Amino acid sequence: MNWSRREVGAGGAAVLLASCVTGGQGVEEAELFGLIGQMKSVPGKRDELVGYLLEGSGQMPGNLTYIVAKDAADPDAIWITEVWRSKADHTASLSLPEVRAIIDKAHPIIAGFGISAETIPVQVAG
Repeated sequence: MNWSRREVGAGGAAVLLASCVTGGQGVEEAELFGLIGQMKSVPGKRDELVGYLLEGSGQMPGNLTYIVAKDAADPDAIWITEVWRSKADHTASLSLPEVRAIIDKAHPIIAGFGISAETIPVQVAG
C-alpha cells in the first residue's frame, strides 16, 4: 500500500522534523497552509514512530514548522503540527525521496489516525 505523507503525518498531517521555524519574516499570511493531526502507533511503538518522523526531514522546501508531540493522555498517540508556505509546497514534499523512505519505514507501526484539520496559520513565531 502506498501511503502519502499526509496520511502518515497524523491522519492529515505528516512526517519529519522537530521544528524548522523561520520567524515568519517575508511570509504572506494568505499563502500559509497548516496541518494538525493525531496519529497512533501500534501499542508500545510510539517512541519508535516519533523517531522515524523526526529523522528524515532535513530541508523540506517551503516547510516553516514541523512539530511532533506525544499525547499526554494516550501512550500510543502523537500529534503533528505543520506550517507550510503554501499547500503546493506541502504537496511537493510528498515526492521527496527522504519522505517516501520514512513513510515506508513507519508504515508497519502505524495503527491509525485520529482527528486532523487543515488550517490557515496567521503567524509563524520564532
